[in-house]
Amino acid sequence: MNQFNRRDFLKGSSAMMTLASFGLLGMNFKDQEGPIRVALIGAGWYGKSDLFRLIQVADVEVVGLADPDKNMLEAAGQLVSERQKSGKVPALYENYQDLLAEEKPEFVLIGSPDHWHALQAIDALKAGAHVYLQKPISVDVVEGEAILAAARKYDRVVQIGTQRKSTPHLITAKKEIIDTGLLGKISHAELCCYFHMRANGTPPVEPVPDFFNYELWTGPAPLRPYDGLPHTRWWRTFMEYGNGITGDMCVHMLDTVRWMLKLGWPTQVTATGGIFVQKEGKSNIADTQTAIFEFPELNVVWQHRTWGNPTDPEYPWAFKIYGENGMLAGSTMQADFFPYEESAEPKHYDVVYEREEYPEDLTEDRIELNAAPATRLHMKDWLKAVDKNSRPIADIEEGHISTASCILANISMELGGRPLKYDPKTMTVIGDLEATAKLRRPYRAPYQHPEPDQV
Repeated sequence: MNQFNRRDFLKGSSAMMTLASFGLLGMNFKDQEGPIRVALIGAGWYGKSDLFRLIQVADVEVVGLADPDKNMLEAAGQLVSERQKSGKVPALYENYQDLLAEEKPEFVLIGSPDHWHALQAIDALKAGAHVYLQKPISVDVVEGEAILAAARKYDRVVQIGTQRKSTPHLITAKKEIIDTGLLGKISHAELCCYFHMRANGTPPVEPVPDFFNYELWTGPAPLRPYDGLPHTRWWRTFMEYGNGITGDMCVHMLDTVRWMLKLGWPTQVTATGGIFVQKEGKSNIADTQTAIFEFPELNVVWQHRTWGNPTDPEYPWAFKIYGENGMLAGSTMQADFFPYEESAEPKHYDVVYEREEYPEDLTEDRIELNAAPATRLHMKDWLKAVDKNSRPIADIEEGHISTASCILANISMELGGRPLKYDPKTMTVIGDLEATAKLRRPYRAPYQHPEPDQV
């Protein structure tokens, strides 16, 4: 990997103090001039949020934005010009491939809908960029294998947006509870999401507005009749573009538990569920699902409902790790250690905010204030990994395992709850040809599905 050194990054003691506060002292910004060249593919809400966190922690020049919605693209360009040091509006592109070819960014953030992740990540890697890729990394398992193969082939750093690993209160809880062995033998974990976040309804089919390239937005996915701007939350309610609530929300908590407990691939995945309650409307993602991810002497159980009450109002989207000596509960907002013995001390960990350090957070539209510190740490870890020629904390391989496990849960549910054992070496579900066929989704012509041995 090539280091991204910058001659003028460090100037005086104030810059040194700033780098120290970012945890970036030791990074080599000496040999090349100017800020790092950054581009964003997918200029919607979360793509911009990721980009703004990067702008806060590094000397960057955003050289380009790409999005098939002209109105969103132009608005994003103006916002970036107000946030970046140069004050420049980045070059604006409808097609991300034009951006990669003409701007040649060193770093690319991808915040597009899930069905575009694989092609865009692989193209960015081929163009020589290091990539920050939002989760889930793919809509099928083979796509994930192909992104991993491309990252290794082109020797680029890919950080996945599973930033719970960089969430301050969860880092502390892991160190003090898990790493010290305070829980004792751990043999069960529970994951859940009970948010009422399943968009539904029956909007009418309508003409595509002239500012939106719907054909390009759809890309390799099936072309649904146009019934409103899909990128304003609507796309997440269709399996054509993603992996439902499990792919969107379980991936975070499963990845967190895997990180805390140093888990690799599950030995078996089983899931049941479907649309049990919210049967009206066009949405085709499950409103109810239970999945079991089996590891040696440990089951990790996922449950989501987009209706009804959460089982624990304090932890509606969370993980709970059970050991013989107690339980650790964690979410984006807090963590708690509950010991079994009355003589032991419970421990509570609060979310960390950085309002004083980053006052611009307070005026940013739709910002998740509780997640901003985690994303900043995640960005710094990404940059450090590039500079040190090392793997980031949310390396592509880890993101692939967490994503693929959730996809396997969806496949198991689709096949009536059949247990699935995935072999990453052969990219097959052992002894199950029908399930193996579902590891690779059909692409809409003329798009070609990426293959690990052809990237």
